[in-house]
Amino acid sequence: MPITDLIPFRPKRSLAVRRENDQPRALMRDFDRWFDTFFERPWSLMPWRLFDEEWDTFTPRVDVKETDKKVIVTAELPGLDEKDIEISISGDALILRGEKRQEEEEKGEDYYRMERRYGSFQRVIPLPCEVQVDKAEASYRKGVLTVELPKTPEAQSARKIIPIKTS
Repeated sequence: MPITDLIPFRPKRSLAVRRENDQPRALMRDFDRWFDTFFERPWSLMPWRLFDEEWDTFTPRVDVKETDKKVIVTAELPGLDEKDIEISISGDALILRGEKRQEEEEKGEDYYRMERRYGSFQRVIPLPCEVQVDKAEASYRKGVLTVELPKTPEAQSARKIIPIKTS
C-alpha cells in the first residue's frame, strides 16, 4: 500500500470508465444513436453500404447576391456541361434544373469494370425583388454558373435608407 493512501481527507482519483458489460444501457445508447441518425440519413441503418455518400442526391451549392441594380445568383455545378443545365423563372423564383451523368470505365489485364451514375437535380431560389426577365444573362465557366438578373426600375427605387438616431 502506498503511503499516500494513508493521508486522511484526500480525495481519491478515479477515471470515468464506460462499462460495456452493462447491456441494457449499451443497448439504450445504441438505440438513441440509431434514432438520431435515422432522420438525418434513413438508409444509414442498412447493413450494407449501398447508399453511401457518393450515391446521395446531388444538390448544387448556390449563392445569391443583391446589389443596387441587379441580383446575381452563382451555382457550383462541377462536372456538368451547359447543355445539361436549364434555367427558368417562374413567378418570383429562379429555377435551376439539370442532370448529372457520370460514367467510369476501368480495364485491366484480367478484369473490366464499368460504373454509371445518373441523377437529376432542381433548385428553386426565391428572388428578393422583381427582375427584368428579358434582360437576364447567364454564363457558365469552369463548373460555375452565374446568372445576372437586372432589377426593375420600381425595385431599384423601392430601397429606402432609414437613418439611425443616437440618444
